[in-house]
Amino acid sequence: MTLIDRYLTGNRNRRAEGAGAGAGAGRSAEAFSALFDPTTFRHIERLGIGPGWRCWEVGAGGTSVVSWLAKRVGPTGRVLATDADISWQTSAARPPVEVRTHDVGVDAAPAQGGFDLVHARLVLAGAADRELALRSMIRALRPGGRLLVEEADPALQPLPCPDEYGPAQRLANRLRHALLAQRGAESAYGRGLPRLLREAGLRQVEADAYFPLGSVGCVALEAATVQQARAALTSAGLATDEEITTHLANIAAEPMDLAAAPLISAWGRKP
Repeated sequence: MTLIDRYLTGNRNRRAEGAGAGAGAGRSAEAFSALFDPTTFRHIERLGIGPGWRCWEVGAGGTSVVSWLAKRVGPTGRVLATDADISWQTSAARPPVEVRTHDVGVDAAPAQGGFDLVHARLVLAGAADRELALRSMIRALRPGGRLLVEEADPALQPLPCPDEYGPAQRLANRLRHALLAQRGAESAYGRGLPRLLREAGLRQVEADAYFPLGSVGCVALEAATVQQARAALTSAGLATDEEITTHLANIAAEPMDLAAAPLISAWGRKP
């Protein structure tokens, strides 16, 4: 399962991610990082990250956040990056970064009570055991440590073209509805994050949503998403190959003010 699957659906078969997803997954991961890394970094900076911090990046899936964390914590800090598939880690595993195979929804926490920050993006919704995953992340925090979790909520805004004024926009929206139906998305998970953090005992819980619209990153993300879903959509009879070809041509040929589903970010402090 690729990053796009995680973003749109919360699919739980996370052990299928990684190198097997191919070049399309790489392009989608790059588009996703371009869109959402800035908001992730803004939240982490707000939480006060600095030299010497000990951080756990859960379900890392790539190097962009890991590398950014390493620069902020410096040589006296530590960044533990874990994922069920760590085939992406060839250039990341150098001090202060440690990369380890770990499935947060199955495995015990790699450490308890030692991290200043635990961050997970597109992880909880796809975890085999969400309660275990959240407990493990909180257990790994030191008293006063911060947890930041981020999940998509396509149900809040499921349309790639909110301004549906023509046939190209209508086709884009129909294909997205077909894609979400085909993947069986639990599309409203993200909005529940603040409640989940409070119920888990965190304090000073806050959240916000980032909804990108009309950016180059949205165009790249939409193209990568549809390319990856092409075979699944056509084999399920949810779209024709001609429709998908037309949509991809529309994306390339005309400005469509494409949007991505909102990313909900929620954070709190361990007592």
